[in-house]
Amino acid sequence: MSIKEKRPQFATPSSKTKIQKKPYRKSSAVKELEALANAAARKKFPEIPQEWLAPRKYRDDSANGLTKCIIDFLKFKGYQAERINNTGRLIDNQKTFTDVIGRKRTIGHKRWIKGTGTKGTADISATIAGRSVKIEVKYGRDRQSKAQREYQNQVQQAGGIYTIATTFEQFFQWYNQKFGSNE
Repeated sequence: MSIKEKRPQFATPSSKTKIQKKPYRKSSAVKELEALANAAARKKFPEIPQEWLAPRKYRDDSANGLTKCIIDFLKFKGYQAERINNTGRLIDNQKTFTDVIGRKRTIGHKRWIKGTGTKGTADISATIAGRSVKIEVKYGRDRQSKAQREYQNQVQQAGGIYTIATTFEQFFQWYNQKFGSNE
C-alpha cells in the first residue's frame, strides 16, 4: 500500500458546497429614503453642482442598518429621533506585566456594570407629530424579551405608541398608515 492510500482523505475547499447568501435587493422604501437623503444634501449644499454630490446609500439588511434607516427617515421628515443605548459599561481591572522569567502575565478581571436606563427600553425614541413613539428594531431571528414586552405595555398604557420594526419596508408602511404619507 502506498503512502497516498494510507492518508486520510480530507475535504478540499473546492469539494465543499458553500451556502450562497441571497444578494441584497433594495426595497422601494429604501430607494425613497435615499431620494429623501439626496434631496436633503442638495438643500444643505446648494452651491455644489448636483453631479458632484455623492449619492447617499442605505441598507436595511442588518439591525444597525435598519436602525440608521429609520432614524434618518424620521429626521428627513422633520421629526425628532434618537438611538437609545442601555448596555452598561465594561470595567477592566486587568493588569499585564512581565514576570521574572520573561513571560507575560495578566491578572485581574473584567466585569460589566448595569446600565442606568430602563430595562427593556426600545432601540429608538422619537417624537412624531407631537406623539411619543418607541421603536424596537428586531432583525433576523431576534425576538422581544420579557422586559421589552413589559416596557411596551408601560408605553402603551401611558398613551405612547410602540412598534416593532423588522424591515424598513414594514416600518415605512406602518408610518404611512399611522401618520399618513401626505404631510
